Amino acid sequence: MLRRCLAEFLGTALMVGAGCGSVALGASPAIVSLSFGAAVTVAILVFQPISGAHINPAVSLAFFRSGHLEREAVAPYIVAQLSGGAIAAFLLNGAGPTSLANEVSLLSGAAIEVFITFTLMASIYWIVVRSHTHISIAIFVGFVVAVLAFLFGPLTGASMNPARTFGPNIFANMSSSIPFYSFTTVLGAWLAAELYLRLRHQES
Repeated sequence: MLRRCLAEFLGTALMVGAGCGSVALGASPAIVSLSFGAAVTVAILVFQPISGAHINPAVSLAFFRSGHLEREAVAPYIVAQLSGGAIAAFLLNGAGPTSLANEVSLLSGAAIEVFITFTLMASIYWIVVRSHTHISIAIFVGFVVAVLAFLFGPLTGASMNPARTFGPNIFANMSSSIPFYSFTTVLGAWLAAELYLRLRHQES
């Protein structure tokens, strides 16, 4: 379990470090989105054989719901992911926090985060069921993250991941928004897990 948690810690730190690091460097929205997507791809390539490379508490909770992650691993995974994101955010002085654009209401922002996290998690289930190589899974999931980040980043920050928001928002003195992003992203992923279970039941 220690080895698996270390993989989740490093993978999440890589994702937050690369993505938020590009924000700190003043990169364009397209480059920021590509940075997050590329980091997710690399993290899956390196750490998927060890821990599954969830690098996202919402993903871990969804996988627990669908039976892909044992109960005993849920809390250690989430602690490792939040810690990895926090360390990366600390080194970047809180660069790249997630927040709603001025024109986006709380309700609209919640709907967006639920939708995009649902879409991400559903795409993960789709590719995991259809592919047996972690290379194709890594490329596909990274691509989905990049596209969603590019499309919705200007509206909500496109968190899709409590660990992606947790560290940056703490060190940017925006911790009050962490519960909002945590709830909406977990809800989106959980709904995808429920859909996966229902479809699997219908096929059996």
